[in-house]
Amino acid sequence: MSEVDREFKAPQTITPEDLGDDLARLVWESFSDFIADGDTGSVLGELGLIDDEGEPDQAAVEEALIFVMWAHTRGTQQAFVGRSSSDLLRRSLDTMHRAVFEDMVENGTPRSQLPLFEQRVSARYSEYHQASSDSDVVLGEAVARHLTGSEDPARELNWAVTERALAVAGPLKDYLEDVDLVD
Repeated sequence: MSEVDREFKAPQTITPEDLGDDLARLVWESFSDFIADGDTGSVLGELGLIDDEGEPDQAAVEEALIFVMWAHTRGTQQAFVGRSSSDLLRRSLDTMHRAVFEDMVENGTPRSQLPLFEQRVSARYSEYHQASSDSDVVLGEAVARHLTGSEDPARELNWAVTERALAVAGPLKDYLEDVDLVD
């Protein structure tokens, strides 16, 4: 197989269930990048939300997951606006959320905690949607407030969060614009 044959090619069509499963995998990859301390460091490290033993603050970890899910939801909505039925899009996003929640349970989150977590997800989505309609900076401020638990996080930290949102939503939207959502 030549290099050209092995080059990744986006599918031309995808079902809501397949898209939802793909999005869930992308959520976990982005989440890992968000909290991992790799070459560029982690946003949680930049926000000072790491303890003396190098472990991230658990409330911040949950807030980071909510933000990453929102960023994927938003990028997907932007990609399919006016191109796909709201039913197909909703099925895709429902599949993504169900898969993420099931992964959480499989990795130790008690199932009894999911309804409360889902309520937080819904509240954050509403807030982040409103903030993003104002500006990327306002979005970064809202996310940083929830990650840090502070009403006034440092401005440079707001931008670090904003950059992560743009790094997720932009390429996802670009990729999905060439894919048709089909039943």
